[in-house]
Amino acid sequence: MPTVPPGNPAVDTADVSALLERGRTMSTPVLRAAVDRLAAPMDTVAAYHFGWIDAGGNPADGDGGKAVRPALALLSAEAAGAAPEVGIPGAVAVELVHNFSLLHDDLMDGDEQRRHRDTVWKVHGPAQAILVGDALFALANEILLELGTVEAGRATRRLTTASRKLIDGQAQDISYEHRERVTVEECLEMEGNKTGALLACAVSIGAVLGGADDRTADKLEEYGYHLGLAFQAVDDLLGIWGDPEATGKQTWSDLRQRKKSLPVVAALAAGGQASERLGELLAEDAKSNDFDTFSEEEFAFRAALIEEAGGREWTSQEARRQHAVAIAALHEVDMPAHVREQLTALADFVVVRKR
Repeated sequence: MPTVPPGNPAVDTADVSALLERGRTMSTPVLRAAVDRLAAPMDTVAAYHFGWIDAGGNPADGDGGKAVRPALALLSAEAAGAAPEVGIPGAVAVELVHNFSLLHDDLMDGDEQRRHRDTVWKVHGPAQAILVGDALFALANEILLELGTVEAGRATRRLTTASRKLIDGQAQDISYEHRERVTVEECLEMEGNKTGALLACAVSIGAVLGGADDRTADKLEEYGYHLGLAFQAVDDLLGIWGDPEATGKQTWSDLRQRKKSLPVVAALAAGGQASERLGELLAEDAKSNDFDTFSEEEFAFRAALIEEAGGREWTSQEARRQHAVAIAALHEVDMPAHVREQLTALADFVVVRKR
């Protein structure tokens, strides 16, 4: 069974970039057409969020995200023996749900920056962030159901289930911020809901639209679910130690938000002097209303304790483990060899990315 080696997996960056660009290029016209259906000013607010215009309404070429989900949806269709175009409605639907969650998450988390720009709630206000998020969620189901096929109904069922799990995960994430301790198992369950469920849907929805049976779709979902856990583990590492120039977020961003992410939870569970000291500090932090008075050095000290306790290394190893489980699931699906290679390359990309 292929696994990610202890160092960096060999990733053909050019090939992965081409896959991501294909997903973005093929899905964006349909995505734009969907957003154009929204009533003003929601259409322009959504266009700002996607990076198509700036805050003044002028055309822009902003960072629209990594486009991993659209790329997976198109490959999913090909895994079922269909043309990649068959997966476009699924790619757009998943991207709409993903961005619905980002709009709401940014507001709930108080994030002021996303993709190197001010977030929607910061520019257009909380009400617009909520409304546009709701509208994108409704559009996602509309895009699929208007296909009017049995396969579209099956695809919509998978999308709505994934959406519910995503919302469950966000609720768990918020509740954990106010708890002193969260177990590793609880954290993995939350991240499986919040990230794994939608990635699992992305990598099965194209196959379903292409006529794949439930067993094939389920195995592709298994790949996507574990890929999502690997993806989130890397996100958790970047949320503490990521370069703000690459991530578009503040230094120590997850620590500022008191997130019980995998490195934190693993460090607290490790035992030892650094783990105990970290637990004491986080217990004190929980009694504070905000971190406005915290210096960069104080956040850096917490990050150092997490690393000393082993939280950083454990999370890195967990990303590799989840990657290996994802790749194993691929080998239970009969698909063209080049599609399997491309899905493997995307999985490799997930565990070595820097943003």
